[in-house]
This record gives sequence, structure tokens and C-alpha cells, in this order.
Amino acid sequence: MDVKQCLSRLNSIDGFIGAALVDSESGMLLGQEGGGSLNLEIAGASNTEVVRAKRKAIRNLNLKEEIEDILISLSKQYHLIRPLRSKQSLFFYVALDRNRANLAMARITLAEIEKDLTL
Repeated sequence: MDVKQCLSRLNSIDGFIGAALVDSESGMLLGQEGGGSLNLEIAGASNTEVVRAKRKAIRNLNLKEEIEDILISLSKQYHLIRPLRSKQSLFFYVALDRNRANLAMARITLAEIEKDLTL
């Protein structure tokens, strides 16, 4: 599946607000779906800094690990960041309504969609 198809599939996650595929080197979006009042361009660029900071911490701690995902829990939303296994410089960013989302299912769905993505 291409980027647009993968992002459209994310729309099926309960509580879906919006999603984007983001380049962590530039902060630019390669695609987006939904968002409503959430500006996905700003969210993608801002979360690029989160990914960079976590990677720096992993390097500084000399951990031989890679990020599977990063969860940011807000009072009304979950923000899920998942770097691609096939291309670590790219990551999925997904925003979910906390009251309607099943976080475990969202993580499983995102991992499955990532496997189907062709760049």
C-alpha cells in the first residue's frame, strides 16, 4: 500500500483524530489524514523534536535499542509516534481521542499497517 492508503486505514482506529507520516530529518509531512482542529503539520514538525530527543538519549545512555513507539498521554488525547522499521528516519504520528480509543488495538493496527506500507 502507498502512504495515502495506509493513512486512510488508520482512520478505522477507534477514537481516530488524525495521522501523518513524517520525515524526522526535516519535520515535513509525506502524507496526512484527518486532523480536524489539530494542525498535523505543526504536530508532525513538533514531534520530530520528540523523536530526535529520544534518539539522543538512547545514544547518550549507550543503549543498543531502537524506538518501537512513543506514547504521549494528554488529558483528552493519546499521541502515538512509531518510527518505521524499514526506514527509521520516517515515523507515523497518530492522535486519538482518549475517551474512545483502545490504545492496545491502536498499537497493533499501526504495526500491521506499517508492514503493508511501500515507499
